[in-house]
Amino acid sequence: MSRWNLSWLLGISALTLLGFSLTYTCPIRGDAVQKRHENLSLLVEVSEEVREKYVKKLNEEEMRQFYENMVELALERLDPYSGYLNPREFQDFKKQSKGKFGGVGIRIGVESRSGQIFVESPMVGTPAYEAGILAGDLIVKIDGATTENLSLKKVVEMIQGEPGEKVTLTVLHEGEKKPVDIEIVRAEIVIDSVLGDRRLEKNLKEWDYWVDPATKIAYIRLVAFTETTTADMTKLVEKLQKEGMRGLIVDLRNNPGGLLRAAVEVSSLFLPDGKKVVSTKGRNQKEEVYNSQSVPGIVPTGYPLAILINRWSASASEIVAAALQDHLRAVIIGERSYGKGSVQNIIPVENGTSALKLTTASYWRPSERNIHRFPNSGPKDEWGVKPTDGFEIKLSDEERQEYYKDRRERDVVRRNGVKAPEKKEEKQKTDKDKKTEPFKDRVMEKALEYIRGELKKDNKQDAQAPAAPPQQGDPPAADETFDASAHLNRSALPARDATCDRSLGNQVPRAGMNSRDYSRFD
Repeated sequence: MSRWNLSWLLGISALTLLGFSLTYTCPIRGDAVQKRHENLSLLVEVSEEVREKYVKKLNEEEMRQFYENMVELALERLDPYSGYLNPREFQDFKKQSKGKFGGVGIRIGVESRSGQIFVESPMVGTPAYEAGILAGDLIVKIDGATTENLSLKKVVEMIQGEPGEKVTLTVLHEGEKKPVDIEIVRAEIVIDSVLGDRRLEKNLKEWDYWVDPATKIAYIRLVAFTETTTADMTKLVEKLQKEGMRGLIVDLRNNPGGLLRAAVEVSSLFLPDGKKVVSTKGRNQKEEVYNSQSVPGIVPTGYPLAILINRWSASASEIVAAALQDHLRAVIIGERSYGKGSVQNIIPVENGTSALKLTTASYWRPSERNIHRFPNSGPKDEWGVKPTDGFEIKLSDEERQEYYKDRRERDVVRRNGVKAPEKKEEKQKTDKDKKTEPFKDRVMEKALEYIRGELKKDNKQDAQAPAAPPQQGDPPAADETFDASAHLNRSALPARDATCDRSLGNQVPRAGMNSRDYSRFD
């Protein structure tokens, strides 16, 4: 038999054997894969029809946007917190999580009536502050391009950039008629997530953390949970304790959340070692429990603690408030929280240039009570974090707006003690129309009343803040296990891409504006 015939026979035999093999093995895997992806043909068919028959020919950039919209809408329909981050949004997300970015150091907003972009406040010590940007400045142009009809997001993109690069802002100062060009060199901007009640008059870079110096009651405002929050918070609490702090108020109002890791670490500053902070449960993973771990230099108990929350306190904020409430470490004062009990993982795609923001788990309080508010949840259902019995402060819409205005005004940085200019609409009001009285923060007043009352009681050594029991269900008894298998070390902490705040972002509607108006940092 010739070599060619032998090779031909061997080849036919091999193909026959391969055919039998495919017949017995492929149907199982092939059918499963085919069923899993059989709807992909729909996407391909739709995209081809659009590409070939849409009334206007779409270029590659427009087709890319079309695909991104398909993916984003599909993910958003899964739940309100899943989504798609395009390359630009993915970069912005990483900047927010790190708490730093390249920019000039201003907080900007949009006037609801005129739609103009204005500077809410420069950040002390930043290039914008040093260059002479003032609170209230209207941003007319950026590098010669008008800001008229531009979205806040687009303006942010134009102002931000690599540190060392220059950008020219054309601004109109309040009371002036002619805009001026101000050239600014971008730098790395760090957004502080740990703030005080008001800035020190002698040093605007520093905050005053004492709301009642006489009785040593301190106040800390957490506006987000970023990668820098734990270090900043730890340093500050240690400093306040060394200065004789006897009571503490932690303000989580309007805090939309942040990194799960940071929430666990902040909770550890106020809980004894080994206490359960939060657990996460997912479809394809075992329940993970995150416990507190003692922090060197920090005394976690022994002084009264009050946590302030409102309807916009969400996610990581709720983790902290719930843990401290369930362990009877603090009283919770204010309004019922937002109710977001899901964790989103950031899953890079397209070689890490974009990402999926996918809900992969839910988180649960130490008492195993539910936090998440589902679409059909009612006021009587179990969700969110409720104020401790006797500490709920119901606010009117007007009072809530006044709080936002008062808070924003105290955050604005003005040179040489210059007061905010009086608005036209305020000038038109007479004493008969409205009596101007200083705003009273009833939530803060309730916290001070509580702590002062505790300090007046008989001195009790090693006493925890005697918060009232949680409103629904009792926490585990002292002899019940809190699952100490996952201590708060690096291996037990949530991964860096585990987040629990992207539902609200870090944007809170500004007082006097509609829900589409937000503040942003640049």
